Amino acid sequence: MKHLHIQHAWVGRLIASDPGRKRLQQAFKATTSLMIAIMTMLLILRVSNSTLFTPVIVAGMLGMIGIMVVMDDTKKKKQFTTLLLAVSASVSITIGTYLADNPYYVGIAMVCIIFGAFYFSKFGSRYFSLGMVSFMTIYISSVLQLTPNQFGWFYVAICVGVMSAFLANFIIFKDSAHVLRRSMRSYHIQANLTLSILINLMEDPINSKRRINSLEKNVRKLSEYAQNVSGDLKEQDVASIWPGLKATHLRLYVFDTAMLIETLTDSIKQLKKAEGLEMEEVKRMLVWVVKTIRDAEVLAQNYTTEHLKEAENAVQGLSLILKDLQMETEEKETRKWLYLIRRIESIANHVVTSAATIQESLRYEQLVINEGKIDTEIDSKLTAATDLKEDGLKPTTKKAYQAMVASILALLVGHWISPIQPYWVILTVFLVLLGTESVGRTYIKGLQRSLGTICGAIIGFLLAQLVSGHTQIEVALLFIVVFFTFYFLTVSYTLMSLFMTILIAFMYDIILGGISYQLLGIRVIDTICGAIIALGVSTFIFPTKTVDKVAQSFVDYLTILNPFLIDYVRGFREDVNVKGLSGNAFDMDLNLQVIKNAAQSLLQRPGSMVDKKIPRWITLFTAINYYAKHLVASSYQNEFYFPEEIKADFREMEEKLQHNMELLSELISGNQHQGVVYHLTEQRERIERLTLSEEKNKNDLTHHLYYVWKINEAIVLLDVGLGAQEAFTSEMLPFK
Repeated sequence: MKHLHIQHAWVGRLIASDPGRKRLQQAFKATTSLMIAIMTMLLILRVSNSTLFTPVIVAGMLGMIGIMVVMDDTKKKKQFTTLLLAVSASVSITIGTYLADNPYYVGIAMVCIIFGAFYFSKFGSRYFSLGMVSFMTIYISSVLQLTPNQFGWFYVAICVGVMSAFLANFIIFKDSAHVLRRSMRSYHIQANLTLSILINLMEDPINSKRRINSLEKNVRKLSEYAQNVSGDLKEQDVASIWPGLKATHLRLYVFDTAMLIETLTDSIKQLKKAEGLEMEEVKRMLVWVVKTIRDAEVLAQNYTTEHLKEAENAVQGLSLILKDLQMETEEKETRKWLYLIRRIESIANHVVTSAATIQESLRYEQLVINEGKIDTEIDSKLTAATDLKEDGLKPTTKKAYQAMVASILALLVGHWISPIQPYWVILTVFLVLLGTESVGRTYIKGLQRSLGTICGAIIGFLLAQLVSGHTQIEVALLFIVVFFTFYFLTVSYTLMSLFMTILIAFMYDIILGGISYQLLGIRVIDTICGAIIALGVSTFIFPTKTVDKVAQSFVDYLTILNPFLIDYVRGFREDVNVKGLSGNAFDMDLNLQVIKNAAQSLLQRPGSMVDKKIPRWITLFTAINYYAKHLVASSYQNEFYFPEEIKADFREMEEKLQHNMELLSELISGNQHQGVVYHLTEQRERIERLTLSEEKNKNDLTHHLYYVWKINEAIVLLDVGLGAQEAFTSEMLPFK
């Protein structure tokens, strides 16, 4: 059973499909909280001989929303915010109940709450959470037409709902440390699955296109898992699961493993094309290396040192074969692919070293590397990347004004469409504007919500008609729909909207005793109108154009890349811990994903309307990100010895790279429209001549600089495309 996921690929895919089972846990949390709140409130009402049902709805709403809206960064803060929800809901339900007879006053209160939720979110996510609960409570009090003589029951229902959320979030379900354990297990399963595909590819004499596509798909998925695990890493969680281990150790191990698989994928494909795997000894050794790394489950409770020892022997064997080939072969075609073996040997050695460091830390509960130094370096780079001050209004303030104008328009349109219940439009506006930073993202989210609502209304109406009058079946289906709503919350906004609309259809049927096609039709119209209003306001009120957002994302990426690349090059002549740069590599991965998300609406336009430079920029930045990650994967550990004039070349490379990246940031931002960009041709030629003259140079300097040159080439292409002129010599350096 232990290695079932290795023996059967489909088992591994199934087990690892939800990293850390976070989506599953979130869905179970929400469903459990809802069930506890409803059952508890029903029991209280039955014991009190009360025939009211509205308190059950209030309790259920608070139990469900209390799971979703709390977004603080620590457990203590989350617990405090969860308890504060009771205060926010109690005040809001009191105000909403007194204002329920006057829809205009209710509308004004909603507008004020929405403005405050966005505006005060600049002081912390807690204020937005409280605002969102306040808005939903006023909304439900107006829909249900609550009366003041029931205040006592409402307050009890609020307490029941909040305590249900607290119980499900912090007591019933395990804390983040257990999520981290499951995330690491999912990561290992996905890594092992990918390595198994690699082994099959190497052993298969036929270059199967289907297998290569499957491999590339699994490599991309593994990269997502690596980012997921990196986001879950908290020092206290790591210490509680693996005493003696530090978060940086684990982050480095995760990164090296992911990079090993990326390197193997790229190298094995090239080796098969170059017929490098025709040499049986090379293929046998590579398969041995991959199998031993796959089987060395470093963090397993029943871990045995023999597994890692065999991996060390395999890597050493590969190193010996590489040396023999370098000394014996004189064939030009063979020499062409030796660097691929060298690259695999380098990153495999890093993985084994990281694994050995982890095991040493677990056994002796002490640090083997200078942890403080690494943490300081990573923190300083993150600070440099995020400590950016914007001119003018803050994004939260802009969003607050957008939300206020959109809410006023939504109220007017809502009263025109449905004078009795005009608030669905403003609810849609609120949800569509939430988390959208540009016009394009607002368009995408509005379209997804409209599509999900239309499909959900049709499915919900049909299901409600089928089970109408069968309350027990409807309640069971309601819990199932809630589960899927939260499960797909982070996967697909369209699916989440679909299930949310089905949930509302069941609620209407239970509360109103039946549901009409006309009622759901009005809700669909309300949703579409709300999405159009949100898009219109984001387009004309303090708009953040999608192109501007994408450009800013590119600049943010360069802000992280700049110190990362300069430190790497400086490390050849100074004492710089290049392995500490792995944290930056994860940050660059995340920023690249931000770029792709921001550009999504641009890329989905018809071909004639797509800004042609954006896809090209994304392609080049994706290449830069690939090269930058390989710099960490092949980070040098030995010292290099070269003449003083070569050190001068390294200093000049740093200056040129710094200048080229800063110029690119200025050109993308529009602060400059011309400039001079520099190649590294001179420095590359001198360094390559040095390497060729040093027959015993085992460190292979050009191997460690290869991706630096590739990154600069991509940056030069971007600079030139934006109006810069190329300079091939260093005679006119502006910084000399």
